Amino acid sequence: MEEKEAVCRGVELAYGELSGAPPPRDCTAACCHGGAKMAVLAYSLGKREINQHFTIKNAKLISLVAVLLLLVFHAASRYYEGGDSCEWLLSRGRYLGEDVWQPYGCMMHKYKSIEAKTCLSEKRVAFVGDSRIRQLFYSFIKIINPERKEEGIKHEDISFEDKSYSIKVDFLWYPEANNSMKERLISWTREGSAKPDVLVLGAATWSIKLHGGSSEALQQYKVNLTAIMGQLEKLAEHGEVYWVLQDPVNEEVLSENRKMITNQQLELYNEAAVDVLNSSKRNGRSRVRLVAASRQAALETIIKSDDGLHLPESTRSVGAMILMNSVCNKILRPIDGSCCQTLRAPNLLQKLSALFFLGSAVVIMVFHILGNNRHRRHVPPDVESLEEKKPATAAVPPGPKAPFQALCRMGVIMGYFYLCDRADVFMKEQKFYTHSTFFIPLIYIFVLGVFYSDNSKEAKLLNREQTDEWKGWMQLVILIYHISGASAFIPVYMHVRVLVAAYLFQTGYGHFSFFWLKGDFGLYRVCQVLFRLNFLVLVLCVVMDRPYQFYYFVPLVTFWFVVIYTTMAMWPQILQKTANSSGVWHFGVLAKLLGLLMFICFFAFSQGVFERVFSVWPISKLFELNGSIHEWWFRWKLDRFAVIHGMLFAFIYLVLQKRQVLSEGKGETLFSAKISNFLLFLSVVSFITYSIWASSCKTKTECNEMHPYISVVQILAFILIRNIPGYARSIYSSFFAWFGKISLELFICQYHIWLAADTKGILVLIPGNPSLNILVSTFIFVCVAHEISLITNDLAQVVIPKDSMALLKRLGAMGILSLVILLVSRAGQPTPGA
Repeated sequence: MEEKEAVCRGVELAYGELSGAPPPRDCTAACCHGGAKMAVLAYSLGKREINQHFTIKNAKLISLVAVLLLLVFHAASRYYEGGDSCEWLLSRGRYLGEDVWQPYGCMMHKYKSIEAKTCLSEKRVAFVGDSRIRQLFYSFIKIINPERKEEGIKHEDISFEDKSYSIKVDFLWYPEANNSMKERLISWTREGSAKPDVLVLGAATWSIKLHGGSSEALQQYKVNLTAIMGQLEKLAEHGEVYWVLQDPVNEEVLSENRKMITNQQLELYNEAAVDVLNSSKRNGRSRVRLVAASRQAALETIIKSDDGLHLPESTRSVGAMILMNSVCNKILRPIDGSCCQTLRAPNLLQKLSALFFLGSAVVIMVFHILGNNRHRRHVPPDVESLEEKKPATAAVPPGPKAPFQALCRMGVIMGYFYLCDRADVFMKEQKFYTHSTFFIPLIYIFVLGVFYSDNSKEAKLLNREQTDEWKGWMQLVILIYHISGASAFIPVYMHVRVLVAAYLFQTGYGHFSFFWLKGDFGLYRVCQVLFRLNFLVLVLCVVMDRPYQFYYFVPLVTFWFVVIYTTMAMWPQILQKTANSSGVWHFGVLAKLLGLLMFICFFAFSQGVFERVFSVWPISKLFELNGSIHEWWFRWKLDRFAVIHGMLFAFIYLVLQKRQVLSEGKGETLFSAKISNFLLFLSVVSFITYSIWASSCKTKTECNEMHPYISVVQILAFILIRNIPGYARSIYSSFFAWFGKISLELFICQYHIWLAADTKGILVLIPGNPSLNILVSTFIFVCVAHEISLITNDLAQVVIPKDSMALLKRLGAMGILSLVILLVSRAGQPTPGA
């Protein structure tokens, strides 16, 4: 009994701390015999304990230390082990799934015919060797011309030519590394002879076969290679030379006349080739490159070989694509082909931005030396939400040092962005989709979202906490979608398209509600919104040398904000207080929305007009990507009705709320029981019906045509399911809501410090351990996004003053600065034909 009372006293204490209310009178009855209540209190205590020791400030310190340690690790690794991504490409890798090859530490581009032709234009390529090299030759020319068939006499030379691009690729039959091969190489080294730009060689199986795998043949092979190597080094001065190591064989299915070609023999010949190549190195490096990665790939697939000697076509294609990447990446510089690429020199704007951030750091040092330490009062974090509490008294205005501190922090973060996705410091890998890589993380975040559930401060439909929660879980799903490469799976792709439409729906809902209720159309409000939306993206455009349209969601949201503002601000300005005086004004709002709908439909069905409008300089600089506005047209058209759906929903909801049609008290269903049950049933059926339709889509093009018209069905179904039951409106997930507050920063930051190669790949901070790498990179990424959110808020207070004249002057200055940047960037572009 005493033990039970002691437990009760502990529960009383915990209950009082958590709730601020007195504990139940009969502790023994209410607590000690109430297992459910004990569980709830234990859960609350556990959650509070976690948050007390793990605040966002501590998380950021940990992430900073982690970044510094990772920089040291990668610098040391490159210094001692070598950091040549060409060596990584040619030497090692692994399979993702059954047929996707992942080189170590870098990304391999999948070349298309037109790209291969462009790269190899006016070049000669020669493959010299046995039947395995002939296979590699065929796989290589199939990249150039996929229609090419494997025709030709087996033990003779074969030629391929593309006259339109002046490409010539030859296979020369030299099955042994002997004097015949040496004479052929010598003929190319003579003065005036046409030398190959790319030379690929390999031979060993015939030496083993003809001499029964004797040790004397192996020694002669080594002698012959040594004699050949001098000629290869000379040819490497003119072009690129590759020696292909021998792939394994499947000894069990080899024919009787090939039984002597064993994997043990092939290893001895490979070791001999490596020894000869290493002995020919000058200054620690040979110009002749060894191709070992295709052998590593063959180790996993040789079992599929028909004759035990020749590789399956999929494996041969891997070897050919490795060669194509080694030759072409440094020429075409594909964004998703990071292997064998040299670093681009920073352009003028990038250098100026670095000087600007360094200047901010110098100003901070000057302030420190002068002893000016005035800064914003420290705001203690909220233990439960990890957010800053609003101070009880008025906040101290930011001093002159505050904006420079914010810029200095931003400069450090931009340095990290540059190191991740523009410098050759961290590794990159390509994405590979499996159902488990998408759905298992979804289960994890769902569990976390449920664990961090709290009572809402209000129970109104789409209250602030609920909309933050909505944005938060949608953003997390989109992040998982991007990093897992789930766009390859059409059902997931279509549901994520609905999430993007839901963001725009919220844009229409939120801004319409603000203008309808507040009527604040002032310049200060507009500039605040535009600054918070665009600050990070504009900085990234300069630092990462990317066009504005590359971060497509921000131009999309910005455009629609301007459209909503124009629609609501234009004459006649109809607000709720105006409509309350006469119901006729409601028809005026509907007329405005109808006009907006006609405007949208006109542009949607007039692509030519749309392109002409957005191709006018300097507007085109905001919407062009790779010299075209096609991407902007695609993004705009795909979700063209989402914003007006949100505005219309907000209007209907606010009118119903004003007329007290809805029951929004805590625990109350939104409508009467019959109507609520009917709408819930209809919503569930609509939700499931859309999911079935999305799962049955055959192509993205077919689905995207229907998406603008029916995405609103699932959005409205979700809103009703989430808001009709009173208990559902009364709770929210603080975990999802926390992410919802920084959803914009998360969406933008993922481009460069979570994903890599401008979203085409995955950033690798910890090589060799994908799971740990994702955990560490995600932790740093979230901390950076949160810090950028704070920096944006700090700078918005300084950059956007409330005084109208001061604001107009700053807008003029920013306009001039923007024009200068546009002119500088335009001058820096190469002229056509240059």
